[in-house]
Amino acid sequence: MLKRRAVALLMIFSMLSFPVAAQNGGGDMLGRIRKEATDRSQIMKTMHMFTDVYGPRLTGSPNHKAAAEWAVKQMTAWGFDNAHLEPWDFKHPGWLNERLTAHLISPVKDPLVCEVLAWTPSTRGTVQAKAYQLVLPERPTQDQLTMFFSNQKTRVRGKIVLVGKPASVPVNLNPPAKRQTDEQAQRRYGPNPEPFVFPTPSPTPTPAPNAPKPLTNSEIAKQLDAFLKASGALVRVNDARREFRQIRAFNNNTFDVTKVIPTVVMSNEDFGRVSRILNDGTEVVLEFNIVNRVYPEGSTSYNAIGEIRGTDKADEVIMLGGHLDSWHAATGATDNAIGCTIMMEAARILKTLGVKPRRTIRVALWSGEEQGLLGSLAYVKQHFGSFEEQKPGYEKFGGYFNIDSGTGRVRGASVFGPSEAADILRQILEPFKADGVVGAITSKSRRLGGSDNTSFNQAGLPGIGMGQDPIEYNSHTWHTNLDTYERILEEDVKKDAMVVAWAVYQLAMRDELLPRFSKTEMPPKPPAESN
Repeated sequence: MLKRRAVALLMIFSMLSFPVAAQNGGGDMLGRIRKEATDRSQIMKTMHMFTDVYGPRLTGSPNHKAAAEWAVKQMTAWGFDNAHLEPWDFKHPGWLNERLTAHLISPVKDPLVCEVLAWTPSTRGTVQAKAYQLVLPERPTQDQLTMFFSNQKTRVRGKIVLVGKPASVPVNLNPPAKRQTDEQAQRRYGPNPEPFVFPTPSPTPTPAPNAPKPLTNSEIAKQLDAFLKASGALVRVNDARREFRQIRAFNNNTFDVTKVIPTVVMSNEDFGRVSRILNDGTEVVLEFNIVNRVYPEGSTSYNAIGEIRGTDKADEVIMLGGHLDSWHAATGATDNAIGCTIMMEAARILKTLGVKPRRTIRVALWSGEEQGLLGSLAYVKQHFGSFEEQKPGYEKFGGYFNIDSGTGRVRGASVFGPSEAADILRQILEPFKADGVVGAITSKSRRLGGSDNTSFNQAGLPGIGMGQDPIEYNSHTWHTNLDTYERILEEDVKKDAMVVAWAVYQLAMRDELLPRFSKTEMPPKPPAESN
């Protein structure tokens, strides 16, 4: 009798402890997720489409829109509900580099490794001209910069201008580890995490009393662009300032191609070579052919959205996503096609397994992240509002999972909210300890930055950033011309998809939403972001 009673009590306890499995017809849901993620993964197929077929995916470009349209089509094919594009106002035209050739012509002949700066104009066909190195004075005042430009005007006319001295990039004898140790992950995501300390910026020299104020870097950059254009320079060349021919090419800050001349970022090795030959007193001739195209219709950009519709709590939403836009120097594999792919895969796994979530599960693939989290900010504002100006969906929101740090395995999570929210996520992630997942921590910051989860944090909503092993992200692929399909670790990202699928499933099925800060506990918005 006692044995029967014990068995009965154990069964009741099991039902209370694991209600989500029972609500989906029983069975080992975690085991089913693992098997689907491992045996029938669609990750590398999706990555191929996002990178090889549609990359790069610069915001506003036809490449990005085509990738977003394909994502909607694929989510629909997988059986997602309400897959669609949601427009938002980018306010700038789209831009695409169609052709770039760069060569050293004299005193020797050799191809050069370069990338075009985004939102800059084409050359007028093939341009061949002498190289000239323009080294600006350090921290000039307005009078000093004006005088310098006056002296240099005739020297840059008709030239290909290398701006600045080549950076000295030392050999790194202690390259960063590709994996976090378990001890490091514990310090970051364990129950007693070490507080993150921002690096101390280099001190700015204090000018002498009553001395003219030096110009800021942005003021100098704006005037330099105007000077080169007005003086008739043909092409501007910037130093990439990185090792192993890595190049990070960003954009003309005005997004207006009429305000700058054709501009490339050249590998540090080639920039240094040309500079040293010029320093010998030897004439250098360079050749460029740059074809760029502007797309006015790109001023409207798009987020790609797809859902698995909920049941008894369908008006409550659990979101997962990443940014689909990339920079243009490569195909944007680790930043961040893989984040989008993992999230699509996590939702596909749940849909394939026939999960009927209580809450609606919504996938979002953002654009405009690289220009300042613009797509996710627009979405949050439209659908949820903010803590200070709430929309009807605000109280129905249950959390947004974000991946945006490469191809490494997930090691932990950070959630905006009280400690109780991290406690719940820590319990949810517990089954993945053997896979290296340590736990979850809380964040109280409403400051924007890093990635799209902070768009939710800023609104006072539970953004959840998934932290990963770095692999080559910061050292090689982040924003560089090396960010391609080949850099993806398939086994790591399969595990990431199963972790996210399980976590999303749990939040979609539990009785209550994640705890949030109360009205009295809600951290204030940083002053610069209050408007």
